Amino acid sequence: MKKLFVIVFVFLLSIPAFSQIKWGLTAGVSTNSLSMPSIKTITSPASSGPNTFTVDALTSAKYGFQGGVFVRVTLFGFYIQPELLFSTRTNEYTVTDVRTTVATVAKQNFNKLDIPVMLGFKLGPLRLNAGPTGSLLINSPKDLISDPDFKNNYSRMTIGYQAGLGFDLLNFLTFDIKYEGSLKKYQNQIQNLTGTKFNLDDRPNALIFSVGIMF
Repeated sequence: MKKLFVIVFVFLLSIPAFSQIKWGLTAGVSTNSLSMPSIKTITSPASSGPNTFTVDALTSAKYGFQGGVFVRVTLFGFYIQPELLFSTRTNEYTVTDVRTTVATVAKQNFNKLDIPVMLGFKLGPLRLNAGPTGSLLINSPKDLISDPDFKNNYSRMTIGYQAGLGFDLLNFLTFDIKYEGSLKKYQNQIQNLTGTKFNLDDRPNALIFSVGIMF
């Protein structure tokens, strides 16, 4: 047991000698899309009669921005890379008032702090990586439905994942393309006067293209 303890202790002390720690700055763009296969019908009672709306997500890609810092710890060709990123995302829905048949496009802008933790390995200048990511909402998007009989709730924290590949140039520049998916189904929730909650089948997915510099 003592020998095992000594071996583990020596191994832990030797990690800094064999590992490489770098930090860097990164910025990029993302193409965001929503997957909401069914149209939601939302109804709330009112003194003048029930208010009914249909909500349908526009699934065409929208562009967002992200930027922040990262730390990469490499050991024996494998690495772990936690990141802290400010990112933006835009969702668009078609909201139709059933009584008037008037349809409007509701746009919601989300500002988030993303915290991916990427695990990967290097094949020469190429990198393969994947890992979980947490997203913390830091703003209050405008209501999806502009009607006093409804209110919106937004998930403050969502959990997802990222996976992709990267390329390092001159051990200084780093390029990445990653796919981001959500493990949490609902981002927006609408509640009417009676307290009935309608969860929107909102699965944000994104392709992320980024470039960074390492120090």
